[in-house]
Amino acid sequence: MPHAIRSLTATGIAGIVLAGSAFTPAAAAARTPQPATHDRTSAAEARRVDRVPTPKLDWYACYDYAECATVRLPLDYDSPKGATTEVAVLRVKARDQKHRIGSLFLNPGGPGGSGTSIALAAPYFLGDDLLDRFDIVGVDPRGVAASDNVKCFPSVKDQTRAYAGLNVAFPYTKAEEKAYVAASKAVGRGCSTTGRPLTGAASTAEVARDMDVLRRAVGDKKLSYLGFSYGTALGQYYANMFPDRFRALVVDGVLNPNAWVGQGKARNQLQETRLRSADGAYRALHEILVRCAKAGAEKCALASGGDPVAAYETVAQRLRKKPLVVDDPDLGQFTVSYADFVSATLGNLYDPNGWQYIVELTGELLVLTDPAAAAPARAQARTAVARRAAQAHQQRGYDFPYDNGLETFLTVDCTDAYHPKSADAWPALSAREDKRAPYFGRAWAWGTAPCARNTWTVRDEDAWTGPFDRTTAAPVLVVGNYWDPATNYQGAVSSARLLPNSRLLSSDSWGHTAYGTSACVTGAVDAYLLKGTLPAKGTLCTGDAQPFQDEPETTRAAASKSDLARAGEPGRGEPKRLPPVVAPLPAVGTLTVR
Repeated sequence: MPHAIRSLTATGIAGIVLAGSAFTPAAAAARTPQPATHDRTSAAEARRVDRVPTPKLDWYACYDYAECATVRLPLDYDSPKGATTEVAVLRVKARDQKHRIGSLFLNPGGPGGSGTSIALAAPYFLGDDLLDRFDIVGVDPRGVAASDNVKCFPSVKDQTRAYAGLNVAFPYTKAEEKAYVAASKAVGRGCSTTGRPLTGAASTAEVARDMDVLRRAVGDKKLSYLGFSYGTALGQYYANMFPDRFRALVVDGVLNPNAWVGQGKARNQLQETRLRSADGAYRALHEILVRCAKAGAEKCALASGGDPVAAYETVAQRLRKKPLVVDDPDLGQFTVSYADFVSATLGNLYDPNGWQYIVELTGELLVLTDPAAAAPARAQARTAVARRAAQAHQQRGYDFPYDNGLETFLTVDCTDAYHPKSADAWPALSAREDKRAPYFGRAWAWGTAPCARNTWTVRDEDAWTGPFDRTTAAPVLVVGNYWDPATNYQGAVSSARLLPNSRLLSSDSWGHTAYGTSACVTGAVDAYLLKGTLPAKGTLCTGDAQPFQDEPETTRAAASKSDLARAGEPGRGEPKRLPPVVAPLPAVGTLTVR
């Protein structure tokens, strides 16, 4: 996210970690036989990647317990001896090198998430059997993190001026929409000019090609892969571009690739109209509020004043009319808008225990927006909301150096996918999304406004637009979570239907992605990656953390390399956490403070 956006991320998520990776026997099945016939890598794709000499990775020790390397790969695979871009790679070596299976490539999502960061965090969330048998490998996709960076503006000053209208969680008022559209156009133009040539050579297909070359570089005949969130798009691209070049491939928190790209008449739709992320978010929020009512005031204080569904809507209506100014004598003054409230809700839906924050924040704002509320209750709520805002304000850091987080996301999404022609269409189109999926339609729709085709004009001529229904030599394990607020469960269902040789693993769990939320999911994924054993058809796991039940809380592994290096590699048998995944949109889950 650009530093221009001052945000309060979800707080209050702490605690004990998850159960290990034991797998219930009932969920396992015999290894699935290989299909009699399967698709093969096309001659065109084979020619692109195979004529690139296998890179020599000059590993060096880094971050206390890992090894790092950089490699230069073709900017354009049609010109393998032409311009190059530098790509960063990190690995954590298998604990049991004698019985090592190979390398397991990870991707945390985004687009724009750091593969080297999730690989370094892997000992904190992957099952111990995986850590014993695989070198864990992370690649920073071209343009991202430690790889050569996408940069759409010549300076932080120019970037800050272009981003000015984006300094809201999402636009809601007419003035905000006008400013957001203008800023979106400025960003689209900057990435289509100053951002070149990398913005025209960093599509998901290029990253899949890089991964195939790096598979050779680490010495693996076939790829093993685990991708989360947008990393599921990368996994499906690889599976369809190189259907005979992987031994095991898992996608968790799944984006349907046809919906991601936009096929046929859908090319003129908003990407959110196709993906329906907002539908998943609304479904999860509504279920939490319904369960709050059923749990009663003893377990959910929001139920003490009546219907929690109505309470949430009351807060939303009040904030739509007028933002709330919170003035705390000790912590300072902060403004909370309707968009801030919705975006904070969305961010907390990403966490299995985020329901706690949602019901607390809703209750606090219900009091603060009610002029008739008693003074003691107002004082308590004011302090709680101000404390959340103050914590974020302290963590915001400086504007320097250049932060390209938004630009890496857009470089992939705007180049991979089809979007409406003009950013001027976004106000009406996003309002329509809100009617279908209340609260979250706008939040999800606005993130792609810079992708409008008449301002984002740079393209990657070698981007892949399908097909995504290849019969792969090895099966693909597709993992979908019922209550995922970012990658709608239906994305997993439809993606599994697309791939003839795939298996759907469903999870009745909360938060974004499912790995680590129960021994059932973790064990099923681990068993497949280790032995090729798929869960039985129709397997449904249940997450350990359920709203308003006395279950241990979960926490995500840190993503900061410096924090991980200071902590050191955890030993075998230590409790596990959730993977540090990156959502497929920038600037969500925030409570903006002004």
